[in-house]
Amino acid sequence: MLKGLIGKKIGMTQIFDEAGAALPVTIIEAGPCYVTQVCTVESEGYSAVQLGFGEVKPKSLTGGQLGHLKRNNMPPLRFLREFREKNPELKEGDQVTVEVFKVGERVDVIGTSKGKGFQGAVKRYHFKGGPKTHGQSDRHRAPGSRSSTTTPGRVYKGARGPGHMGNDRVTVQNLKVVLVDTERNLIGIHGAVPGAKDGLVLIKEARKQ
Repeated sequence: MLKGLIGKKIGMTQIFDEAGAALPVTIIEAGPCYVTQVCTVESEGYSAVQLGFGEVKPKSLTGGQLGHLKRNNMPPLRFLREFREKNPELKEGDQVTVEVFKVGERVDVIGTSKGKGFQGAVKRYHFKGGPKTHGQSDRHRAPGSRSSTTTPGRVYKGARGPGHMGNDRVTVQNLKVVLVDTERNLIGIHGAVPGAKDGLVLIKEARKQ
């Protein structure tokens, strides 16, 4: 059975476990997702299941997207994502809900981190910065030297420094499922997941159990 869902981050709260300890929990509205395509080795060259999530008005999609979904009489769906699956037991038109996950299972959550814009090296990479006293004027939050002199005479690619921060694809691994609400299509994940509220997230079975 496919262990994957597309969802929307609702926000964070806390719940109490059996011992009375407060657990930080991220609530995700996951599914119901529609199986929009089943990829096979014979036709596509690999085995996967494409899921669709988020009903929208038909005018929000292109003609090609609508035609792809109308093959199996599915509603207009905004998000389509593929999940690799060796032996998919699903067929096009099926629905996948939060019931595929159970409390206590481990999952990986993929999202897009919050965009922070252009940031300095101290905030972006946690640089120490320069001295705060002894005549220091403008080097307090400067990155300092990033290269040598004549050799190599340049800054190597990938050197850490100021630049665009955030808005990257981030995966948080091995998080525990602590809540499954099938009636409201909600799943609770112990800990924080990437992205802002209402951000799109993918939930998969944990690769590192």
